[in-house]
Amino acid sequence: MDKKREHLGSRLGFILLSAGCAIGCGNVWKFPWMTGQFGGGGFVLVYIICLLILGLPVMVMEFAMGRASQASPIGMYQKLEKPGSKWHIHGWFALLGNVALMAFYTVVTGWMIYYFWRFLTGQNAELVYVEGVSNPFVSMITNPGVNVIFLAIAVVVGFGILCFNLQGGLERVTKYMMVILFILMIVLGIRSATLPNAIEGLKFYLVPDFSKINGSVIVGAMNQAFFTLSLGIGSMAIFGSYINKERSLMGESVNVIILDTVVALMAGLIIFPACTSYNVPVGAGPALLFNTMSTVFNNMAGGRWWGTLFFLFMVFAAFSTELAVFENILAMVREKTGWSRPKGSVVCGVVIFLLALTTALGYSKFSFQPFAEGSAWLDFWDFIVSTNLLPLGALIFALFCCNKFGWGWDNFVAEANAGVGLKVKPWMKPIFRYVVPVVVAFLYIYGLVTFAWK
Repeated sequence: MDKKREHLGSRLGFILLSAGCAIGCGNVWKFPWMTGQFGGGGFVLVYIICLLILGLPVMVMEFAMGRASQASPIGMYQKLEKPGSKWHIHGWFALLGNVALMAFYTVVTGWMIYYFWRFLTGQNAELVYVEGVSNPFVSMITNPGVNVIFLAIAVVVGFGILCFNLQGGLERVTKYMMVILFILMIVLGIRSATLPNAIEGLKFYLVPDFSKINGSVIVGAMNQAFFTLSLGIGSMAIFGSYINKERSLMGESVNVIILDTVVALMAGLIIFPACTSYNVPVGAGPALLFNTMSTVFNNMAGGRWWGTLFFLFMVFAAFSTELAVFENILAMVREKTGWSRPKGSVVCGVVIFLLALTTALGYSKFSFQPFAEGSAWLDFWDFIVSTNLLPLGALIFALFCCNKFGWGWDNFVAEANAGVGLKVKPWMKPIFRYVVPVVVAFLYIYGLVTFAWK
C-alpha cells in the first residue's frame, strides 16, 4: 500500500462521498425526464431491477479493484492484472469517460446554478413556459454568455474545493452538502404531495403500465442505472482505494445504492405531482425539470422561495457528482505526473472548461447535429459516455473480476468480503460471472441497433 496515499477520515465520509458521486443530475435531472418519456411507472420498475441485477455487482467489483490496488483506474489494472496482460488499456478509457462526462455535466451544473440565481434574486417571473409563446430553457441554452459564465463558475468552484487535501476539502464539503440535500428533498417532497391533483402524477410515476415496457425501455433503464451510479468508468473504484478493510464491500455498495435510489425516487415525487397539478406535460425531455418546475413555482404561493430551495437542491446534487468525478480525473492525472493538488486542479480545470465549451456553445456558436435532427454536442458526449463507455466498462469489470484470465473470482471475493458486513455468497457467482456480462452485452448491442442515428 502506498503510504503517501490519502484516505478518507470515516466510514460515513466514504458512504456519503460514494453516494454523492452516484447522486447528481442523473437522479434529479435525467431520471425524471427519461421516466416521463418512457411511460412512467414501468420504466421505474425496470430501472430498479437493473440496479439490483447489474448495478450492485458492478459496484462491488469497482470498489474491490480500487481497494485491492490502492490506485486510480489507470494504475489499478497494472497492479492486479497478470504480467503481459492488456487490461490496463481500459484504465485510459476510464479517464476518457470521466472527461467526456464532464464535457456536458459541468454545463448542466451551470444551468442549475443559473436557475437558482434567477429565483434567489427575484428574476424568476421570466422563466415561465408558455407553449408557442416563451420557452425560457431554449432561451438559456442558446445564450452564449450565460452558458460560458455559469460553466466557468461550475468548474472553478469544483476544482477550487479539490485544491485542499482529501479530508479537509472533498470529504468535509460533501458531508455538509449531502445532509442539506436530504433535508431539502424531504421538505419539497411533502410540499409537492400536498398540491391539488397530485394523485394523478403519483399514479403515472408509481403504477407500472406494462404495455409500455419494450426493448428500448429496458436499454434506457440499464444505461440510466450505470449513469446514475457512475459505473463503468472507474468513478467508484477511486473511492474504494481511499478506504480500509474494516467493512465488506457488498454492504457498503447496498448502502450507496439505497441512498442513490431514494434521491432518484424523491426527485420524481417532487416533479410529477407538480406536473399534473399545473397541467404541464411530463414528456418534455431534458427541459422537463427546468421549464416544468420554474412554471410550477411561478404559479405557486411563495413560489420564488420554493423555487430557490428546489434549485439549491439541484445545485447540491449536481456538485456532489461533479466533485467526485473531478476527484477521479485529478487522482489519475496526479498518479501519472506527481503534481500537487493545486497544480493538478488548475491544469485539469482548464482542460475540462475548454472541452465543455463545445456543449456550452453547442446550441449557439458551435452548432452540431451528430444524430437525429435537433441533436447537439450534449447528445454526442452523452452517447460516448452513457451508450458506450459505461456499459462496455461494466462488461470489462465483470470479465476481469470473475475469470482466471483476469484478476480471478477468488481474488475478487477475498477482497470484497474482507471486513464485517454483507458478503458475496457462492450462489452469486453465476450472476456476477455470467448474467451481468451476457445481459450487458446483449442490451448494448440492441441499443446500438435501435439507436436513433438519423
